[in-house]
Amino acid sequence: CPALPLLLSLLLIPLGLPVLGTPARLICDSRVLERYILEAKEAENVTMGCADGCSLSENITVPDTKVNFYAWRRKEVGQQAVEVWQGLALLSEAILQSQALLANSSQPSDTLRLHVDKAVSGLRSLTSLLRAMGVQREAVLPPDAASAAPLRTFTVDTLCKLFRIYSNFLRGKLKLYTGEACRRGDR
Repeated sequence: CPALPLLLSLLLIPLGLPVLGTPARLICDSRVLERYILEAKEAENVTMGCADGCSLSENITVPDTKVNFYAWRRKEVGQQAVEVWQGLALLSEAILQSQALLANSSQPSDTLRLHVDKAVSGLRSLTSLLRAMGVQREAVLPPDAASAAPLRTFTVDTLCKLFRIYSNFLRGKLKLYTGEACRRGDR
């Protein structure tokens, strides 16, 4: 899409962030990812103050964000990409589900709705940035990788826990993967 670089530039100019030459390198600017991490942490902090952690009317499945750094470094790039891509997809689905649950609740707070809407927007942007970086192409396991472990998941029942997972995923697996991909320099 030829308009993507222009659109990303227009989105970043109001933030005071320098605009890099190509969208594929945009995620390599640590300030871009830090902005999303800050928004996720802010949402987590807001929901910590709600009664019962802003309970959800049903459980939502989320990716496990724990990272064994030794095992992570030993994984092939494709395996890391698969784990990040699957985790991001599941997290996007979870945030969208919480958005629907909030819309159907009797008295949704405008503040909560704002933070969930920001998370939806942020995850869409991150997905686009990773797509431009080529994560989808890397996220294909070789045929001999049949032994790859499936994505570990669990369920959460509050917005506070959901935003904690969101924040941890961005600070953990996503940051590790993008950092390594940017250092490789072939992006």
